[in-house]
Amino acid sequence: MASSRRRLVCLRSGIWSLLFYCLYSHLKVVLTEEVESCESLNLGQYLCKDPKIDEATQEPENCRDMTAWVECLPAPNISCRLSNGTEFRFSGEEVGFNKTIPCRNVSGYSYKVAVALSLFLGWLGADRFYLGYPALGLLKFCTVGFCGIGTLIDFILIAMQIVGPADGSNYIVDYYGARLTRLSITNETYRKPHLSL
Repeated sequence: MASSRRRLVCLRSGIWSLLFYCLYSHLKVVLTEEVESCESLNLGQYLCKDPKIDEATQEPENCRDMTAWVECLPAPNISCRLSNGTEFRFSGEEVGFNKTIPCRNVSGYSYKVAVALSLFLGWLGADRFYLGYPALGLLKFCTVGFCGIGTLIDFILIAMQIVGPADGSNYIVDYYGARLTRLSITNETYRKPHLSL
C-alpha cells in the first residue's frame, strides 16, 4: 500500500512538473517572440496603392530599370517593424513599406497605331517603316506586301506583339490593356530534360 501511494505521489509530481514546464516554455516563446518586419507581411495583411500612371507612356511615373515603387499600407491593428527598426501598430492609413512592381521599357511606339498601319497600309510597308525596319518596309512596298501574304503575316505578328519596335522597347499599351509577356529561357529558367525511350 505504501509503494502504490509513493507511485501515485511520484506520478502527480511528474504531471505537475510537465505542466509547469509546458506553461513556462509557451510563455517564454510568446514573450520573446520578435515582431516581424513590415516587408515580410503575408498577403491580406497589407494593401498596396495603385501606381501613378504617366499618360504618355502608360507606365508608372517612377519606372526606372524595369521596376517601379508603390506604397503599401498594413491592415488595421497589424504590428510590424519599420525599415528603421522601430515597432509600429498601424491603423490602416499609414504607409508601412514600399514594394517593387515590374514595369516596361517604352520609347514612343503605340500598339494601336502599329496595328492600324498594319491592317490598312501594311501592303505599302507603312507598319515596318513605323516600327523602325526601313529595309523590310521598302521590300514590302516594292512587292505590294509580298502579294498580300506578307501583309497578313505581319498583321498577325504585330497584333500578337511578337514583332515590336526595332530598338527593343515595348509598345505603349493602355495600362489595363491587352499586354503580352514574352517568355524566354535564361540561366535561371529550369528546363525539364527529355526522357529517352
